[in-house]
Amino acid sequence: MNANNVNIGQWVTKWASLNPGKPAIIYEGNTFTYKDLNERINRTAHMLQRIGIGKGDRVGVLMYNTYQLVEIFFALAKIGAILVPLNTRFVSAELDYIIKDSGLKALAFGEAFIGVLEPLSRTLPIEKECYLCLGKPPAWAKSYEDSLTAEQSVKEPLAEEPAGGEDPIIIMYTSGTTGAPKGAILSHRKTFFNALNANIYYGITPSDIMLAPRPMFHSGGLLVELCPMIYKGGTLIMKGRFSPEEILIHVEKYKATILEIAATVLRFILEQCDISKYDLSSLRVCYTGGERVPPALLEDYANIGITVSQIYGQTETSTLTWLAPKDAVRKRGSVGKPVFHGDVRIVDKDGNQVRPGEIGEIVVSGFIPMNGYWGKPELTEGTIVNGWLHTGDLAKMDDEGFFYIVDREKDMYISGGENVYPAEIEKVFLDNRKILNVGVCGIPDKKWGEVGLACIILKDGETMTEEEAIAFCDDKLARYKIPKVVRFVKELPINAAQKIIRKKLKEEYLQTLGAGA
Repeated sequence: MNANNVNIGQWVTKWASLNPGKPAIIYEGNTFTYKDLNERINRTAHMLQRIGIGKGDRVGVLMYNTYQLVEIFFALAKIGAILVPLNTRFVSAELDYIIKDSGLKALAFGEAFIGVLEPLSRTLPIEKECYLCLGKPPAWAKSYEDSLTAEQSVKEPLAEEPAGGEDPIIIMYTSGTTGAPKGAILSHRKTFFNALNANIYYGITPSDIMLAPRPMFHSGGLLVELCPMIYKGGTLIMKGRFSPEEILIHVEKYKATILEIAATVLRFILEQCDISKYDLSSLRVCYTGGERVPPALLEDYANIGITVSQIYGQTETSTLTWLAPKDAVRKRGSVGKPVFHGDVRIVDKDGNQVRPGEIGEIVVSGFIPMNGYWGKPELTEGTIVNGWLHTGDLAKMDDEGFFYIVDREKDMYISGGENVYPAEIEKVFLDNRKILNVGVCGIPDKKWGEVGLACIILKDGETMTEEEAIAFCDDKLARYKIPKVVRFVKELPINAAQKIIRKKLKEEYLQTLGAGA
């Protein structure tokens, strides 16, 4: 397989030939072998070509984790088209922006999302035959399964043009520091090297079984869980959504060997479940990442005999560092060392590598960073400088080369595993005519890790309650983005450039609680 022109759709093709009877996906009790999966992928590819999808076209998916998402993804890869995963928690306004920004030509969605898409269906430039619904379709869409059933050919699809290498395969949107979501373009080759890296740190073999609890509209689900397992010919256990208890049930039932899971969910498992009831002895590795991981949480799991290691990455890069299980206790709090494929460094403001113990920014070059942001060349140029992608995350390294995250991208916080950018929320609040100014930041929360704090200055003579402020966001933002705490203030801390100092908002709030900064 030549990395310069690799097409990730061929992973399934090859395993369907080498090990056709091996389970690839087990979805809610239904097993799809590599032969089954490849045949459905090929039929999906033919169906997509029939409705006009070709190289470079963007196809959105709005659905919970399901085998159809997997087959659409690899079908698009085979014909050179591009997957745009949509966050299932987004409201209509957020979806509208991304659908238009990415220029979707088709959209596949679950029946549960008809309501949120209904108001958009009348204005989006997508043809009826290109709306594909899993389940009973509305009048403005077609049935995905009926469309697939009409395709009898399971032969490998012929793409109009060769696709692979640096051709895009995914545009994954992440909220932007300026308030507008931005689409990170990921190529076949970069996805391939991310899978190679994961295979190294997980030590995956075809006999491995991985549970996939993370949503596949995030890089954690798509790039850290799905792609590495399919590349290596392993088995992925999928469900629409896992409850904490169901994660334990499925690990025991299917003898899962690998679990990659958000720290928030790890916390929920401890709080809501009796772990001693389950046989988890099949697990050989358990990883977490995507948000700040309290060392106390790792210690709690170590005390019950489960070693949890950390990985670190971003939507724009996927995994950048990993902590080997053998070092998890000795280096608790570290996110490990840089991955094998890719050049990951910590540098100062002049681009020089810092010495151990010094704080700098994590930058990355080589095979794994994104190609750029979709339709945003200036933002791309500001992020990828002289071949180095600047993560905006601050870290330090110890004498042995282990990385420790000091702070994340300025202002961003993570609530329940979801990236939240204050500028996006402030923009919504400022649409309220009663509000003069607002500052948003993340504050610690026992349940979600962090939640939003909104500090609002009202216009003279206006009144508003905390409940009214929160309710104003209800139909404009996903629930995880809506601040849980609202304070009404007379002034906001600002710097010389008249920008809000969000760190100060957090410090002042914690001081009022007697918790200090």
